[in-house]
Amino acid sequence: MMRHRLARKHLGRTSSHRMAMRRNLAAALIQHGAIRTTEAKAKDVRRFVEKLITTARKNTLHARRQVLATLRDRHMYTYDEGTKNYEAEEQSVVQKLFSEIAPRYADRPGGYTRIIRVSERRIGDAGQQVILQLITEELQQTRADGAGRSRRRRARATKRHKAAATADVAEGAAEERDQVAEQPPTEEALETGQEAQGEQTQAADEKGAPVEETGAGDKGSDA
Repeated sequence: MMRHRLARKHLGRTSSHRMAMRRNLAAALIQHGAIRTTEAKAKDVRRFVEKLITTARKNTLHARRQVLATLRDRHMYTYDEGTKNYEAEEQSVVQKLFSEIAPRYADRPGGYTRIIRVSERRIGDAGQQVILQLITEELQQTRADGAGRSRRRRARATKRHKAAATADVAEGAAEERDQVAEQPPTEEALETGQEAQGEQTQAADEKGAPVEETGAGDKGSDA
């Protein structure tokens, strides 16, 4: 049997080991909201967790059974400084996923996590370390505000570019008119101007010429 359409990274593990790793990291991410791991494992777990959150958003019995079959529920524990011991919380991982995390992303179409690279390398093999984090409401609001400011900045920049282009066109037209006015008239222009001036003078003379009287003189001749 050939390995067709199997493009995912093996991460140096068998299939069952990879699934166990995804379940453990996903449960830790749901419990704590952020985990620190290598970049390759974070990218692999990211797809796994976001599919679980998308399924949990349906909030149906079938969706809960699908998540239980994939994630395998487990209890969450918190460390008590007073007793120096771990105490079990009231909710399990799947209960927190359906009651707190999935409702947070009810109106968000995907993109529930983000990866932040860390400058410190892992001791031993110097692997790139990252922080895989769930997007919180504050981060969503910050991104929305940033997107709004970016749109406003782009609109203002577009207006400035249009105004600058209009000013350049007007300035170019004014320069062309100045150049035409500074150029000496050609012979054809002079001849055309002289002809026009002559026609105007002739029309003015015709308007100012006296009209011949044809009254009494015509009557006397007829008599």
